[in-house]
Amino acid sequence: MAIGLIGKKIGMTRVFLKDGTSVPVTVIEVKPNYITAVRTPEKNGYTAIQVGAFEDKEKHLTKPELGHLKKVGKVLRVLKEFRVDSVEGYQVGQELRLEEVFQPGELVDVVGKSKGRGFAGTMKRWDFGGFPKSHGHRYHRAVGSIGNRSDPGRVWKSKRMAGHWGNEPIRVQSLLVLDVVPEHNILLVKGSVPGPNGGIVFVEKSRIVSRRSQRLKLNRIKGMVEALVKGEVS
Repeated sequence: MAIGLIGKKIGMTRVFLKDGTSVPVTVIEVKPNYITAVRTPEKNGYTAIQVGAFEDKEKHLTKPELGHLKKVGKVLRVLKEFRVDSVEGYQVGQELRLEEVFQPGELVDVVGKSKGRGFAGTMKRWDFGGFPKSHGHRYHRAVGSIGNRSDPGRVWKSKRMAGHWGNEPIRVQSLLVLDVVPEHNILLVKGSVPGPNGGIVFVEKSRIVSRRSQRLKLNRIKGMVEALVKGEVS
């Protein structure tokens, strides 16, 4: 496990490699993060680093939050803990910059909240097929039967039905870092990430990078990774 950073999704675009290959990317703005707390096994029972980002006004935070951030010397709106193998070398108030944590050619996981869709029916929420649309049929987009005979005589828990859709945490794993632009605090990752433009996202080292499937994936895109390391991105 390794430390991660807090960023903001700007939107999607594309970049070109030197050989003309077009690659869809998501632009993530990652301004300097700060360590707000260090969790140790002796005191907390586990090893982690709490990171904060997005400076704000004091009136937007509660007094307990301001007291917690007093040692940092900054008013930070978003906090997130990242499990690490060791806390050696980390201290409260330390600044974490984008280029120090992530490099082009490595794999990362991105966690964000999906777009909220409000109340949705089963066809939209769960991709149900619906009933026939022919003339004379009484039901079209209805759920249908949700029971299960007289035994157990109830609706099973987690039954797929109409309800609130979206606005839930989603993790997209093993995204390739295409480029890091430190002068603009910009991180470019291949593919899409959860959430709307302007949404908060958490970027961390990929949890599945050591799997055989991911090693094969890096071998398949070996040429692209080499181009990224050499800075051949426009």
